[in-house]
Amino acid sequence: MGREFNELFDQWSHTYDDTVTGNDPEYEEVFTHYDVILSEVAKNASGTVVEFGVGTGNLTKKLLNRGLNVYGLEPSSEMRKIAKDKLPEVPIWDGDFLEFPNISVPIHTFVSTYAFHHLTDEEKGKAIKKYSQLLTADGRILFADTVFATEDEKKKMIEWAKRKGFNRLATDIETEYYTTIPVLQTIFNQNGFSVEFKKLNRFVWLIDAKRQNC
Repeated sequence: MGREFNELFDQWSHTYDDTVTGNDPEYEEVFTHYDVILSEVAKNASGTVVEFGVGTGNLTKKLLNRGLNVYGLEPSSEMRKIAKDKLPEVPIWDGDFLEFPNISVPIHTFVSTYAFHHLTDEEKGKAIKKYSQLLTADGRILFADTVFATEDEKKKMIEWAKRKGFNRLATDIETEYYTTIPVLQTIFNQNGFSVEFKKLNRFVWLIDAKRQNC
């Protein structure tokens, strides 16, 4: 459920904002256009929004600035502390993509950035099935994450990272649960969503899924 990465994110929490603004050359391309990517998710969200993987609260702030009703979920205790300090008015709870407190109001949008790859493909399927049951009839899922067009493209990216000497990045791609567009297409379609993919930088795609009218 992604919680196996909690220790990593606890350690990363105090330098995370430096990383996403391009101060780590190894991950510079992963976070290229970071602010634009967050804005792309925020501008398409509506109504009551549940955000997975709040991190330090950067997307959360953009959602609030649009006047949206936001509930945040973050499994890393250190990340959660930073986000709560930044945004004390937002309920930010201990939760992940599969296990989170009951939200007793209609949910119009689920959002997340740079986090869905912490689930295995099997867990991704369980999560999307769950969201299909929780969203309103016109509900929407907006995730921005590192995704690959094919398994071959994923292998090529690992090879590129190794050639560049980006060993941390190569290890991340090899050991975390980065998936492909065809896999995600199948998961969303099987759970009653139409889905579109928009490439936002060399690594990150916007995943825009809407419930289909039955």
